[in-house]
Amino acid sequence: MSNALREKVVVITGASSGIGRATALLLAERGARLALAARRAERLAEVAAQARQRGAQAIAVPTDVTQPDQVQDLVSEVLATFGRIDALVNCAGVGTLKPIEQLTPADIDHLYAVNTKGVILVSQAVGAAMLKSGGGKIVTPVGTMGRYVMRGSVAYSASKWGAVGALKAMATEWQRSGIGISLLYFGGVDSPFWDAIDMRVQRDKMLSVDDAARAIVYALEAAPNGVLNELVLQPESHQFI
Repeated sequence: MSNALREKVVVITGASSGIGRATALLLAERGARLALAARRAERLAEVAAQARQRGAQAIAVPTDVTQPDQVQDLVSEVLATFGRIDALVNCAGVGTLKPIEQLTPADIDHLYAVNTKGVILVSQAVGAAMLKSGGGKIVTPVGTMGRYVMRGSVAYSASKWGAVGALKAMATEWQRSGIGISLLYFGGVDSPFWDAIDMRVQRDKMLSVDDAARAIVYALEAAPNGVLNELVLQPESHQFI
C-alpha cells in the first residue's frame, strides 16, 4: 500500500454518506488527516468517529457548500487545526432526473446551487489556501452526466457541465501554480443518489461507492510532477457509453 497520502490534509465535502463517506474511510486507512464537511452534522460526526477508529486524525465541520460564509469557515477551521490543505475532494452533490416538461425553477436552482456554485465556492476557497502553501490537488467526481447526457438529465447535466467548465477554467488560471485538478466521470454508482430517483435501474450492476473511492485515491496518489486530468469509470455493462 502506498504511503503517499500519510499525514496529508484532505478536505472532503459530502462526506456524510455515499462516495464521500467511502473516500473518507479509505483515506483514513492511508493515514491522511481529514476534514469532513456535509450538512448533516450527526451523520458527519459518525463518519469522523469511524475514521478516527481507523487511526486517522479527523474533524467534522458541518457545512452547506452553497453558503459562502460557511465555506470560508470550513477553510478557516481546517487551517487552524492542521495548518494547511493538501487536497480537496468535491463529493457534495444532488441529483434530479425529470422530463423537461416536469422540471421546476426550484429544481434547476437547487441543482445549480449545489453542483455548480458549491463546487466553485469550495474550490475557490481551498485553492486560495493552496496557493499560499505551494499547491495541492482538487479531485471532483462529476459523474458521466458531466460528459454525456440522457433522457431526463437536462438540468442535472447542465449543472454538472457547469462544474466541469468551471474546474477546467480554474486549471487554466492556476497553471504552473502547483494546483492539479482531476475530473472523474463515474457511471452508475450504487449510492444514496438513487434513493430519490423515480427510475428503474439495476443497482446491483452499478459500481460500488468503494470502487469510486479507490479511483479518487488513485487520482490523489498521482506522481507529484503529474496530474490525472480526466478518468472515465463505467460499470462493465456500460463500457464506452
